[in-house]
Amino acid sequence: MPTFRYSAYKAAGAEVSGTIEAESLRDAQMRLKKEGLFAKDISPLGTETGEVRGWRLRRGVSLPEQALATRRLATLLGSSVPVFEAVSALQEQERPGELKNILGRVRERLREGVPLARAFAAEPHVFNDSYVAMVAAGEASGALETVLERLAEFLEDQAAIRSKVSTALAYPILMMVVGGGVMLFLLAFVIPKIVVVFEQNRAALPLITVALMAVSHFFQQWWWLVVIVACGLALLYDRLRHRPAVQEWRDRVVLRLPLAGPLVQKLALARLGRALGLLLVSGVPMIRALEIAAEVVANRTYRSVLNQVKAEIIEGGRLSASLGRSPLFPPLLIHMIAVGERGGELEQMLIRAGAAFEKEFETSVTRGMALLEPLLVLGMGLAVGTVVMAVLLPIFQMNQLIK
Repeated sequence: MPTFRYSAYKAAGAEVSGTIEAESLRDAQMRLKKEGLFAKDISPLGTETGEVRGWRLRRGVSLPEQALATRRLATLLGSSVPVFEAVSALQEQERPGELKNILGRVRERLREGVPLARAFAAEPHVFNDSYVAMVAAGEASGALETVLERLAEFLEDQAAIRSKVSTALAYPILMMVVGGGVMLFLLAFVIPKIVVVFEQNRAALPLITVALMAVSHFFQQWWWLVVIVACGLALLYDRLRHRPAVQEWRDRVVLRLPLAGPLVQKLALARLGRALGLLLVSGVPMIRALEIAAEVVANRTYRSVLNQVKAEIIEGGRLSASLGRSPLFPPLLIHMIAVGERGGELEQMLIRAGAAFEKEFETSVTRGMALLEPLLVLGMGLAVGTVVMAVLLPIFQMNQLIK
């Protein structure tokens, strides 16, 4: 039987909290009422993100799964199936897993008369603010199936971008890991055995060989210190990375990096254009759409600028003029937004701008990975070649002495 966490008021007015087992949210409310408690908030136990149960982490819902479920829901609603029946059908055909459990909880909320947007909002670890806001706008405008179709397309595009980036980075990361492992193995196990011959010979060694021997001795004697320092830095970063000041500093630095900076900027602009345009065309007000789009962009430097833009629009400013004051937004985007504002097609212009920057991002990633792969191979070759030269040069010197 499911377990629910609740906070409620006693008849005397005191607030209490705890857990209760019940078949559904309604059943939990009825049981609390029988105990003389008036429910303030009830939620299924374990819906928090990343909660651990019995040393087992919750498996999340991937973007492709969410996109597919959204498209199926849009198809059912487009076929005149009521919302409750559509969600029930999705929940029944879904394979056992986290998404099936979530759809079951959404169905129970719908059974109690909660709107679909609010039912989704109770699962923030899966349905973010932009998703909920667009669903709410679709319910208010009577075009829920159309909004869900747009949402599905947006999620599919985001999933495709994430997949391309992951695929592009897989080979370079593998090369760096393998190359680093090979070098550590050579320095820790192979080089020390070869160096013994040179030390016994007591001949003058080349500088490159002396340096290699020093590095090898260091790893032999102080490998535990390297491990401790690496673990300490990892733990320090894990503790600091959630602090707002550190996150803002990291996002500023990333934007200034020679190769990664332009890529991050294009990705942020693509997400901003897509998300803001989609929110506006779905009927979300401009101010709320800017707030949600700032969260979608993720980069905090862009977030701070968008918050300033929101304040200027509240005072009567125009979006193109407000964005144009920041160097983070290129003239192309400003021009397209200005044209959209004059022609009454701001939403479509934003979506087109987002698609254009998305194409630029994909092209830049493809070009960058095509250049990075041979550079990594060259770097590994130079590293291995340096080791080989450091070993062969003393051997050549010994041969000359024997002759």
